[in-house]
Amino acid sequence: MTTPAPTDQQAPARIQPTSDQAGFVPVQARSERFRSTDPDAFAPVTGREVEWRYTPVSKFTDLIDGELDGSRIDPSAPGVDGVSISWVERSDARFGSTGEPEDKAAARAFSTASGATLIEVSGEDEKVAVVDRTGFGATPRAAHTIIDVAPGTRALLILRHTGAARLSENVELLVGDGANVTVVTLQEWDDDAVHLANHIANVGRDAYLKHIVVSFGGAIVRLNPTAHLRGRGADGELFGLYFADAGQHLEQQVFIDHVAPNTRSRVNYKGALQGTGAHGVWIGDVLIQQTADGTDSYEQNRNLILSDGARADSVPNLEIETGNIEGAGHASATGRFDDEQLFYLMARGISEATARRMVVFGFLNEIVREIGHEELEDRLRDVLEEELNRSTNELLLGSRG
Repeated sequence: MTTPAPTDQQAPARIQPTSDQAGFVPVQARSERFRSTDPDAFAPVTGREVEWRYTPVSKFTDLIDGELDGSRIDPSAPGVDGVSISWVERSDARFGSTGEPEDKAAARAFSTASGATLIEVSGEDEKVAVVDRTGFGATPRAAHTIIDVAPGTRALLILRHTGAARLSENVELLVGDGANVTVVTLQEWDDDAVHLANHIANVGRDAYLKHIVVSFGGAIVRLNPTAHLRGRGADGELFGLYFADAGQHLEQQVFIDHVAPNTRSRVNYKGALQGTGAHGVWIGDVLIQQTADGTDSYEQNRNLILSDGARADSVPNLEIETGNIEGAGHASATGRFDDEQLFYLMARGISEATARRMVVFGFLNEIVREIGHEELEDRLRDVLEEELNRSTNELLLGSRG
């Protein structure tokens, strides 16, 4: 069992300051953001807060302020040696060990969940486990999941989300010393689903975490991964792929926290957006603490706008508290479909529809290849092909109408 990091969740409740209080100064740095396990300690959510400013909060006020069903739901067991699923009570030492929630929805989910689904992964042999998470239904729900990766473990864990949902959840990842684990979270929800999730990882000494977010389905998906690189030599790579259709909101706020010396991180998210009201949001925060000498960090986000009416917001941020680092940088770019590439392919006898699919597929396939599981990669390419076929046909029909 992975030893949990210290937590201050038993400390006296703090109250989030509000803008009408004297001396109020808006928090600009991610390291200074308010945290609490008590949802009532947070100020009312208006949508103007730094953590909510790009999010359509009016569409899920039930998940922020309403009553949530925090009862137990068991995902399907993967049937893989070295991977077990059980239920633990809130008194389990691992519950909340990665840190406190940073927004009111996460705090409400944290305080409402009656316990946690525990996924324990162990063994030095390579293993692949698929955990199907479904059956949440249309009732507003809270959930809590703990993924405990034993030291020295090597594994690929896939969390597959399907069906209906109005879900707010916290997922904790405890990555033991020397472990090498890839966690893929795949969102293929029904079209009207709403999914708010915070994935928070503690990565141990000389451990490697690859975290991959793939979002296709759902009306609103807001999945925010955090990686605390707490052990010397810890390595975190965070990837993301999203394809937003008309009216769909897909958001990810990434936080890399370099705590220990000689840690490394790479962040690479790519998104494509097609249709009126399609909205993609990526916010990337990197903090290099005073204790993190020798850090090597780089983050980037690329967005491809395929039609009028789609929008992408991309905000990279970098905080450096020590000058003794190997390197740190970030990049962000959002652009429309490259007509020159399209012309180049069409001049060689390729139809416009096929040329468009080729360009977008090539742009996004870089992230698919990072998964390292041939069967899942092939299935995601098929899903991507379906998305591209549909969006391309809609675009061409619209341009000819």
